Amino acid sequence: MSSGQIALLGAVAGVTIYLGLPIGRLRRPAPRLRAGLNALAIGILLFLVWDVLTHAWDPTDKALGDKHWGTAVAGILVLAAGLAVGLCGLVYYDRWNARRLAAASERGERSAADLAMMIAIGIGLHNFAEGLAIGNSAATGQISLAVLLIIGFGLHNATEGFGIVAPLAAEGTRPSWGSLALLGLIGGGPTFAGTLVGQHLVNDYLSIAFLGLAAGSILYVVIELLAVARRAALKELTTWMILVGLLAGFITDAVVTAGGA
Repeated sequence: MSSGQIALLGAVAGVTIYLGLPIGRLRRPAPRLRAGLNALAIGILLFLVWDVLTHAWDPTDKALGDKHWGTAVAGILVLAAGLAVGLCGLVYYDRWNARRLAAASERGERSAADLAMMIAIGIGLHNFAEGLAIGNSAATGQISLAVLLIIGFGLHNATEGFGIVAPLAAEGTRPSWGSLALLGLIGGGPTFAGTLVGQHLVNDYLSIAFLGLAAGSILYVVIELLAVARRAALKELTTWMILVGLLAGFITDAVVTAGGA
């Protein structure tokens, strides 16, 4: 399979994120539907945090097993730095953004559009790392694994689209088609970019750095969505929908896991 064909399949894997985005165009969804979508996003994102950190830790785990202490320490430091920037960096960004909003309104609350954008950026970082995995597999001659990763990540990205627009649906904010296109490009486009880079650059530390950034940013968004869920005061529905989101993540990951990735 040529580099162009691998890049094209990487683009297809990223484009599937658009399958879940149109749900953000729902008109005035009922409170229970809004709470359910918010909880579904929490479940999907919780799975992504686990999935991302598992892949980010894998090179360090192997280095520890082989007693390559320098490589292991370097991996830990890179992961810690990525997590710190992704998680704590958003805290400081949030503080700055709250001050900016407070200057424009008395409430100073983050808009649903801002939260959706944060989710898209976090997922985009995660998907860049996924693209690196696709490109790396192709570069090392593991074409069947690369194709399997494309299928599995494509299924994942379809569920991630729901996660991005859940805050918009939960607040009854109806985005334009242009806004959805931009969110999809930010969230799914990096899969294609990562595939291009991964075919020519095989570097564990680069992958760990992006996975750490992704995990930190997604974890921060989960914290914010949990606050939204608490305000909805629908504990039973929220719990079940979080479970559904988690299971959706594991089910769509089954194809990749079956391939030994």
